[in-house]
Amino acid sequence: MSKNLLAKGKTADKVFTLIVYLAALFVLVVLVGIILSLVVQSIPSFKAFGFSFLWSSDWQPSKGQFGALIPIVGTLVTSLIALLIATPVSFFTAVFLVYICPPKLKGIIKNLLELLAAVPSIVFGMFGLMVFAPIFSEYFQIPLQNIIGNVPFIGALVAGPAWGLGLLPAGIILAIMVIPFITSTMTDIFNQSPKILLESAYGMGLTRWESINNIIVPSCRVGLVSGVMLGLGRALGETMAVAFVIGNTFNLHGISLYQPLSTITSVIANNFAEASEGLYTAVLLELGLILFVITFLVLLASKAIIKFSARKDGK
Repeated sequence: MSKNLLAKGKTADKVFTLIVYLAALFVLVVLVGIILSLVVQSIPSFKAFGFSFLWSSDWQPSKGQFGALIPIVGTLVTSLIALLIATPVSFFTAVFLVYICPPKLKGIIKNLLELLAAVPSIVFGMFGLMVFAPIFSEYFQIPLQNIIGNVPFIGALVAGPAWGLGLLPAGIILAIMVIPFITSTMTDIFNQSPKILLESAYGMGLTRWESINNIIVPSCRVGLVSGVMLGLGRALGETMAVAFVIGNTFNLHGISLYQPLSTITSVIANNFAEASEGLYTAVLLELGLILFVITFLVLLASKAIIKFSARKDGK
C-alpha cells in the first residue's frame, strides 16, 4: 500500500513540475513573440528613418514624415509628473492606513481605493476632459500663471494658454489613476514589517514620526521602491485617459507644462484605425517598440535602485 502511495506521489510531483515549467515557458514565449512581432513589423519604419526617428519632431502623415521625439517627451514628462504627485500621496496614505487609521475607517478607505483602481481608464479620461479641465483651468492654471508667470525660468513652466488640457493636467489624471496601485503595494509592505520594530522604537522614547521615518521606512525601502516603479510602469502604458486630456498635438514650445502634446500611447490609439498599410503602420508599431524599451529600461533602473538600497542596508 505504501509503495502505491509513494508511486502516486512521485507521479503527481512530476505532473506538477511539468505544469509549472509549461506555465513559465508560456509567459516567456508570449513575451518573445510580442518583441519579435514588434521588431519585424517596424522594420520598414527603421529602414526609412533610421535612428533619426528618435529625435525627429516631424509628424506629417500626408507627406510621409514621422518622428518619435514629441511622443517620447510627452510620455516621460506626464509619467514623471504623475510619479511626483502620486508617490508622497500614496506613502502618507499607506502610513495612515497601517499606523494611524481607526479599524472601522480603515476598511472604508481600502474599499474606496479598490473602487478607484477598478474605474476604467476611459472614465478617467471623460472626467478629465469634461469636469476636471474647466475647473483646473479657471481655479488653478490661470491664478498660478498670474502669480509666477513673470518669474524668470519658473514662469516658462506655466507659459501659454491655460486651456485645462496639456502635460500638467494629463500628469495629474495619471497620478489619480496610479495612487491606488502604489498605496496598495506600500500598505502591504508596511503590514509585513515586524511590529516589534515599532514597539522597540516607542520603548526607546521615539515619537511616531521618528519611529516610522528612522526605523520602519529604512527596513521597507526595497518594497517601497518596487511599489513606486509599479506605479511608473502603469503610468507609462496608460492610453485612453491621457488621450482625452493631453491635447494630442505635435508642437513642442519650450518647457511649459501647460502646452498640449502627445504620448506614445495616445498617438497609437488616435492613429492606428486610420493608418494605411505600409510605412504608417510600421511607424506606429515602432512607437510601440520604443515604449516597450522605455518600460524595460525603467525595470532595469528599478532593479538597480533596489540592489543599491539592499546593499546600503547591509543585506
